Amino acid sequence: MAVSACVILTACACGPDKAKEDTDAKPSQPSASTRAEQPSATPSVSARTEKPSAEPTGDQHAPRTKEGAIQRYEQYLHALGREDIDTVCEVAGPAAKKAQDQGFGPCTSTYATVFQMISPAQKKALKTATVDPQRIAVRTPDKIEMPVEAVRASATFSESDLGSYTLEYLKNDWYITD
Repeated sequence: MAVSACVILTACACGPDKAKEDTDAKPSQPSASTRAEQPSATPSVSARTEKPSAEPTGDQHAPRTKEGAIQRYEQYLHALGREDIDTVCEVAGPAAKKAQDQGFGPCTSTYATVFQMISPAQKKALKTATVDPQRIAVRTPDKIEMPVEAVRASATFSESDLGSYTLEYLKNDWYITD
């Protein structure tokens, strides 16, 4: 089943100017507290009840560069493919907070729905997706637009099934804000 961008964009309040990133295709390692909450290998959306934070996970921050934004967006794409709710909600935290303030549920429940809409082939493609640096738009040193056309993957994505995003540099890292 194809991912409906319209539904995803509405569900996560990530309009056509959203962005995602990270070059690390490996699953993120959960913290000890997360492991205690999620004992199985399958992500448990209901186990995570705290609000997503705009604080970065781990000690590594993406550099305040175009390349850093691409890396962070790829991190998000890979996490989306792995159904890694913690990483997805961490990178998309500011946009998810906007959506929650507009009446959508918390990030964890919203993305649980999004994960169900992504086909197995799309999930596989997202796990290794990259971003074409020639297709992104640097609006300011702190704001970069990631159009869906910049996503390079083994599956084709469009505005209607993945959408485009805006990343902003906040608190020493890149976050999806719109």
